[in-house]
Amino acid sequence: MQESIASLAAEIAAADLSSTAHLDAFRISYLGRKGRLADLFDQLKTVPAEEKRAVGQQLNALKQQAQARFDEAQQATDSATDNTPANPDFDYTLPPVPNALGTRHPLSLVREEMMRVFARIGFAIAEGPEIEDDWHNFTALNFPENHPARDMQDTFFVAPAAGTAPDALPYLLRTHTSTVQVRVMETEPLPIRRVMPGRVFRNEAISARAHMMFHQVEGIFIDEGVSFADLKQTVYYFVQELFGADINIRFRPSFFPFTEPSAEIDITCLICKGAGCNICKYSGWVEIGGCGMVDPAVLENAKIDSDKYSGYAWGMGIERIAMLKYQIKDLRLFTENDMRFLRQFEAL
Repeated sequence: MQESIASLAAEIAAADLSSTAHLDAFRISYLGRKGRLADLFDQLKTVPAEEKRAVGQQLNALKQQAQARFDEAQQATDSATDNTPANPDFDYTLPPVPNALGTRHPLSLVREEMMRVFARIGFAIAEGPEIEDDWHNFTALNFPENHPARDMQDTFFVAPAAGTAPDALPYLLRTHTSTVQVRVMETEPLPIRRVMPGRVFRNEAISARAHMMFHQVEGIFIDEGVSFADLKQTVYYFVQELFGADINIRFRPSFFPFTEPSAEIDITCLICKGAGCNICKYSGWVEIGGCGMVDPAVLENAKIDSDKYSGYAWGMGIERIAMLKYQIKDLRLFTENDMRFLRQFEAL
């Protein structure tokens, strides 16, 4: 045993530790759990009892010697490979820049607030596909083929799949979330009280007031005895909950193929307070949506008895509501991913 310890001590003293590879080999061969020092410690149990203490002390001293030589060589190797300049241009002791946390988009904030307002008066959310067929986007909503009303909306049509029948209904990116109204009327039992938020697409020039992709919230209520007075009270409630009880509201007669009578909903421009600006076209009023009583033809298209049931529908753009609520003058800010703009909503 003494000879083995002396021989191993000589090897450790003479070992080459000039490189990282040599250091790893030394550590594994002598200091590892299955190394040669570990083998000698295992053999300690075979040493006579009267010699065990002295041999154990020699083994511990040898292990400390090997560890000290390894640590010294490793430190020298690390110092030799340190390429940090003596006078660096960058202070490497500075703390790292923390990762910035994200926040909800202003359109998401407004959408959620709108949904909460309507939920308090019994409206549930309904959703539908963004790629629609002609029936749900146009025909069922009283847009007959070649009807001039179709020209009100510039549409992105989707190329038909290979093998599609020539007479199949064309597919398109939905131009309004009224398509979900049709699907709800076709499938759900009466009475119906639903809101439909979602993304819509129109082939329009992008400007401070318009975009080819934007978001809408539409709603529909169908039951026996529903009147235009019910519609007005719903609109008054929504506007006052979202913008305050003192907001001015007006209804202007208008035309939509799927409602009769129809009206535009205007409120006082919250950006200029009615004085006139580029958002309200210097009129002091801003249109926030359209509304009306559901046309009997639309009810019949959904297999609803128009003699027994009536209903109202409305729709508005989420971007327009967000612009008024947060005093934003350019619609394009919502899609430009400018962090200076988005960080303004971190505390909301």
